[in-house]
Amino acid sequence: MSKKTRKPIPAVAKQPGIVINDFTQVAPDRSRKDIKALRQAIEAAETPIMPNRADLYDLYHDNITIDGHLAGILDKRRDTVRNKALQFVNAEGRVVDEMTALIDSEEFYRLCGLIIDSVFWGISGVQFIAGDKFDFVEIPRKHILAERGEICRNIYDCHGVPIADIPGAWLIGQPHDLGRLLTCMLYAIYKRGGLGDLAQYVEIFGQPVRIIHYDAYDTKTRDELRKMAQQAGSSLVMMIPKQAQFEMLDGKSSNGNGELQRTFISTCNEEMSIAILGNSETTTSSSSSGYAQAKEHGKQQQEIIKADMKLLLNTLNSDYFLGILALYGYPVEGGHFSFEQEVDLTALTQRINIDIQLADRIPIDDDYWYNTYGIPKPDNYDELKAQLEEQKQAALEALRRSSGVSNDHSEDETQQEQQENAQQRKENNRTRNAANKAKNLADMLQGFFGIAPQEGA
Repeated sequence: MSKKTRKPIPAVAKQPGIVINDFTQVAPDRSRKDIKALRQAIEAAETPIMPNRADLYDLYHDNITIDGHLAGILDKRRDTVRNKALQFVNAEGRVVDEMTALIDSEEFYRLCGLIIDSVFWGISGVQFIAGDKFDFVEIPRKHILAERGEICRNIYDCHGVPIADIPGAWLIGQPHDLGRLLTCMLYAIYKRGGLGDLAQYVEIFGQPVRIIHYDAYDTKTRDELRKMAQQAGSSLVMMIPKQAQFEMLDGKSSNGNGELQRTFISTCNEEMSIAILGNSETTTSSSSSGYAQAKEHGKQQQEIIKADMKLLLNTLNSDYFLGILALYGYPVEGGHFSFEQEVDLTALTQRINIDIQLADRIPIDDDYWYNTYGIPKPDNYDELKAQLEEQKQAALEALRRSSGVSNDHSEDETQQEQQENAQQRKENNRTRNAANKAKNLADMLQGFFGIAPQEGA
């Protein structure tokens, strides 16, 4: 990456130029790809002299737009983070209402998606557009020379314009990271071949095969049979002379229902799910899966989601992006982005039971309850707290009156009564224990003498 200081968006409304307007647009390569093409694309992207990711990114794009399972797990991981409640708080920890409209805008939603996509692709690039409204354009990844920190006009150029010299340009991600999609490409290519094999299996064995035997020297009968077969439908027809020997080895003894191809496709899907989500049970279920296994896999996915949330916050709270927002006129001085606390009823139910038991033994600050259970603290907290104390004292006073306790009793007298009652309870317990011991001793003696010889025995 270039060490130059990046130029911010000019404060004036006139934009000096959008970088993508100078690009030479090239359509994605949709030709058939195999493992050899994948290895060549990786070598081109990792070469230390003039690395180029154009072929590798074409391979990514082709599989993402065609493979439904791969596209689904990418959307699941991306949308899980984007749908979290995001907020902007000032130095005092209060939500800034002026930033709420920005967070709810479509442009900000797309930007958060590009930040998460940098995990899959390795990088993402944007250029912010100067003006009164927050807006940006995405820089195509094939035009980004990430290792050099440059933007090239043609996808196969060796040099380009430094990102630091482009006003409002922002590169997200690590320069040498090729993204998590690299791990999925091998399985995506194999899966496409497996789907082709399954389609061929269905085409060949999905309909009954009609075999017609005829005399090799009877050509007139052969022609009549061919005409009859053509008029009878489109199923596969084989016309074999009686003198010829024909044997059809279709592999049905080991793959009678196409299970071999389906197992191979499922294996590829599971490997891609593990690469993106860290597990396979939160998307599909295996024959050996159960509630405990799915729950454990869900915990693993939550750790990945937490990492994505941290990445998003670190990126949004970077000095460069906060400076961009300041140029748009947003009040970001001293503030930061954060996620609102989500309510997990199962976890909170378990935690509140523990907290209530602890509150009976140790004092707990009121702020703990507000922060733990996501309850907003009122502005007139001190006033409401005093009212609660008054209501509590009034309830205790009413309880004393109903139990016949005089208000004239002093605090010392009340404590003395409590001590006397406690002493009386101790005396009663001591007497009760002594009586029980005497009774137990009498029972033992009676049992002992009960077995002695009686007179006249």
